[in-house]
Amino acid sequence: QVQLQESGPGLVKPSQTLSLTCTVSGASITTNYYYWSWIRQAPGKGLEWIGYVTDNGSPAISPSLQSRTFISRDTSKNQFTLQLSSVTPEDTAVYYCARGGAAVFGSYDYWGQGTQVTVSS
Repeated sequence: QVQLQESGPGLVKPSQTLSLTCTVSGASITTNYYYWSWIRQAPGKGLEWIGYVTDNGSPAISPSLQSRTFISRDTSKNQFTLQLSSVTPEDTAVYYCARGGAAVFGSYDYWGQGTQVTVSS
């Protein structure tokens, strides 16, 4: 059974960096042909794809967030991370990690439960 678990601070101050970790169990993040994504959902909004890291460690970021987003991985811990810098209250959302990288979220086969991150002073 593949499980993903998000972790990190639930409250971040404006202008600081939002940092989250996704811990994966039941599958290796180096498994061929699978991508590992970060997605978020702001209040009243739909799901927004942030970016992913591939099976070989290559990242891809949404154009709208590329300038302030960094995704990396630690294969020794079977984890991948999200760093979103210069946050504002508009970044307040539930953040998810998931296995998949396609445009259709329905094709993502495993999701974390999500973690609420609030940007506030």
